[in-house]
Amino acid sequence: MKLLLGATVALLLGALAVSWQGMQKGVANTSPDEVARLKRQIAELQAEQDRFKLDRQLQQLKAAEPVVATPSANAAEIEAMKEKLARGEQMLRDLEAEKAERDAKVAQDEEGLLAQRNLEGSDSELRRARMISEALLIGRISEYVEDAQYGGFVTFEILMPEQVQPGAVLAIRRKTGILGQLQVSDVTAEGGIANPMPGFGPVKPEVGDELILPPPF
Repeated sequence: MKLLLGATVALLLGALAVSWQGMQKGVANTSPDEVARLKRQIAELQAEQDRFKLDRQLQQLKAAEPVVATPSANAAEIEAMKEKLARGEQMLRDLEAEKAERDAKVAQDEEGLLAQRNLEGSDSELRRARMISEALLIGRISEYVEDAQYGGFVTFEILMPEQVQPGAVLAIRRKTGILGQLQVSDVTAEGGIANPMPGFGPVKPEVGDELILPPPF
């Protein structure tokens, strides 16, 4: 709005100046009062234009001044810092509580493991059952084909291909016991084929029985 007023003042000044020049050149019959009135208008308009310039300069100076933080702004920043510090302290307490809980669980597990080892020292069957249950699962029997002449064979799903190759020996695990051992005879994209080894127990393999690497008893 002030820029528009300034432009208007400038246009008026220009118009008055042109009128004044015209009067000087060709209007010889203009009265002295009219000439004085025009001069006053030109002076007033010039003063108004100077005032607009001064106001614009003051606004530019205010816009360039740095914003000084008010007491309320400082209080808000302090409060935000306090909240951030409180959150950090709470996170630290949570981490310490989690670590204490984890350490307690580790200590409990270690105590349980020591107790298990002590029991196994006097009970070899308990140790054997633990080793069987913890053995790595290699595959799972898909089918058992019984053959009176050749002793039959099994087909199985391979779960860990890097542990299965022709000639590898696998044990059949059912719960915490071993039914017997198989020797891999062939490996295909569909699975593996294995034959019972000598000394295979009287219990026949079943679909779903697990194949593991024989534990080192």
